[in-house]
Amino acid sequence: MSVDESAQRAETTDLLALLTSCRPFDSLTPDGRASAVASADVQDFAAGDLVVDAFGEVPADIFVVVSGEVDLWLDPDRIGEPPGDSFGRGEALGFSAALTERAIGPRVVARSAAKIARFPADVVIPAFASRGGARFLAEHISHARRLASGPPTYTVMADLVRQAPLIVAADAPAIDIARDMTRRGLPCAAVDVGEGRYGLVTDEGLRRRILAEGLPVDSPAHAVMTYPATTTSLGTSSADALIEMLDNEVQFLLVTSEDGALTGVVGERDFMSSSTTAGVSIKEQIRKARTVDDLVVRALRVPAVLGDLLERGLAADRVIAVNSTIVDAIIRRAVALVFEDHAALTMEAFTWLSLGSNGRREAVLSSDVDAAVTFDDEYADEIPRYREAFAVVGEVLTRCGISVDAHRAFPSHEGFSRTHSQWRAAARGWLARPRENQGTIMASILVDARPIFGDPSLPEPARVFADFNSHPAAVEMLLYESLARRAKLTTMRDKLAGRGDAFDVKARGLAPIINIARWVALGVGSAELQTIGRLRAASGSALLPERDADRLIEAFEVLQLLRLEHQLRQAEAGEVPDDILARDEISPIDRSVVERTVREVSAIQRRMDRVAHMLPADQLVRPRPAMPPPSELPGPGGERASDSSRRSGDPMRAARAAKDLARNRGLRKVVRRGRRLDP
Repeated sequence: MSVDESAQRAETTDLLALLTSCRPFDSLTPDGRASAVASADVQDFAAGDLVVDAFGEVPADIFVVVSGEVDLWLDPDRIGEPPGDSFGRGEALGFSAALTERAIGPRVVARSAAKIARFPADVVIPAFASRGGARFLAEHISHARRLASGPPTYTVMADLVRQAPLIVAADAPAIDIARDMTRRGLPCAAVDVGEGRYGLVTDEGLRRRILAEGLPVDSPAHAVMTYPATTTSLGTSSADALIEMLDNEVQFLLVTSEDGALTGVVGERDFMSSSTTAGVSIKEQIRKARTVDDLVVRALRVPAVLGDLLERGLAADRVIAVNSTIVDAIIRRAVALVFEDHAALTMEAFTWLSLGSNGRREAVLSSDVDAAVTFDDEYADEIPRYREAFAVVGEVLTRCGISVDAHRAFPSHEGFSRTHSQWRAAARGWLARPRENQGTIMASILVDARPIFGDPSLPEPARVFADFNSHPAAVEMLLYESLARRAKLTTMRDKLAGRGDAFDVKARGLAPIINIARWVALGVGSAELQTIGRLRAASGSALLPERDADRLIEAFEVLQLLRLEHQLRQAEAGEVPDDILARDEISPIDRSVVERTVREVSAIQRRMDRVAHMLPADQLVRPRPAMPPPSELPGPGGERASDSSRRSGDPMRAARAAKDLARNRGLRKVVRRGRRLDP
């Protein structure tokens, strides 16, 4: 055997071993890998050589690094910047462009001397069509989308802090604070109230307290401050800080170091250099709308703002959270404008609760506004008049492009506008008799409740549901309702309706995950509202092993991104956003991801169902920690602000779940399923 033949055989053997050990080519049959190796073209590249530019043209081959390292650029607008990623031996390249037949990148340059194998795409495509290939593609898409955006110029709060804050004592005279703020050119001052807690004095607050309300100019700081001041840390991303600012309806955030020391104050203007600016701008425009017509015009700009945020690199879950806070602002302004025309009614009478997707801060463009109000008991006789005003609010929201729930989950209807006492009595009845009066349905709706107007403390219905785990019938009924809606690609109804090639991403993908998350969070005593937060809180519990929780989180993120992109395309085209993904609308890669995701969610539902049949309801859940009463705010002039933090119970570990299963072998009778839950 000649030296060349020996080298060729060694190269073939090495390449075959490489494909056997690296994803997704390990999914090929032995004959498939042999065919791939036989068709391969192995080339050497020097450091700095261009391997492939899949932005310039669609490659016909798929590349694999045999030795050395390569640099990747995932965004054509950032070619002149440092690479977005680096790959080494066994990593596949160029498959996204080859599979989609679109010039979507990446650009690949040898970082060092490298040996690269080229495989004809049609020879290795079966590897990507396999179950293992689908998982590989899903992980690749998630990773690549994070990298493609690259870090914005201002990514964390430390980048936005420009100068040291003005810190004053709680008894400092207001006139001295105003002078210090003017001298330093600052719009606010932090008030140190001790034990690492702060209030905030602002220009606007001083004008309101002293000029409008007539407090003496030497009033102490604690009489004119807002307390507690909304605080974030230096390491918090600007996106998360923006959401916190919008959620709390504040103009400034205090920024602390890791040890809790106050290091700066960031205001709305400081976000002008951040990639999240648009969210602040549109929210401020909405807050200042003087008429309903103004509000409508500004609200209709929201889809374009969301598209811009996504395009500029803000993650999909953050874009959706920003949308939810903007919807909150639209609702608040709509209520205020409508009640200006109803002078006999007072907005002090009620608290507005966002329900459903907006309550969970997961509202997208197609989301209905589900809402309820809870009244002080003294207003019981006047509620019918308020319902008439709420109906007008619904009409305003519809003009703003936000549809009102078609199933009557809105304060203009009797079932969703009650006094505190009425809510308390109804909620107790739903827990005690979940099969009567749509108890399970109402429970599932109200545990998503979030106050956005009025009293920010725990709403009365949610306070009653803190006792959920001590009602086995309600626990069991809500569990089976949560599992009733199965994750599926299509249903017989879809096929009969001529939608066999379409996928309802909400009903068939997201709703099962949302329902599971709601139930398991209740089961471990978590007060978390967002779906991902609920899954994390319940991870490792009797019904949700950590692996299943991780997969559900990944599935939720992938499907929400596809849903958001689909709806933004519809909005840009002037269409009404919906949740139906046509087969020809999504790429082969995304189709594989959807198929794999739905199969995994369905498998998790089946496993949960089996465990539920083996364990009695009282062993599936744990008692929920007692909810403390709403904290009273110090200072005669202190203003109450919402505490947005959520606590979760310590999840059960898998080992304990296994022991419980071993002690409970008997099967229980399955309760009759009722109406399915809509997230």
